Amino acid sequence: MRPAGEGPLPFFVYGTLRPGERYHRRLLHGRTVGERPALLPGAVLYDGPGYPYAVAGDGTVTGTLIELAPADHPQLLLALDELEEYLGPAHPRNLYDRLVREAVVDGRAVRSWVYLAAPRLARELRAGGARITGGDWLSRPARPAPPVPRTP
Repeated sequence: MRPAGEGPLPFFVYGTLRPGERYHRRLLHGRTVGERPALLPGAVLYDGPGYPYAVAGDGTVTGTLIELAPADHPQLLLALDELEEYLGPAHPRNLYDRLVREAVVDGRAVRSWVYLAAPRLARELRAGGARITGGDWLSRPARPAPPVPRTP
């Protein structure tokens, strides 16, 4: 869903959808018309199992504002919703909620879509999650990769 009267919104991405990361390469590479460094005020970042979660809070998250090619926007919106396990506004099985927030690019506020941890998950993260100090997932301390399952 997009806000009434607006064209397709750009996306503020902060983890595996950032340029050079695995889902950017898989879903977005060559299908964007703009990629600019951006900040998301009013949010904090938590480390997840191979990807981050942004949660509303008192910090700032570092990321990239991605503008999709207009012809690709509807298809990519569906693909991104699927990747982020977003089933619709306030759906109880959402992993993330897709919300309109103002990202800051070159000192200017830009309305954009952002995926924030859904409320149940956000409560769990606030209670015991590993917060990423500084708000930049790409600058977090390296963690060992999970073991690769072996097949018999």
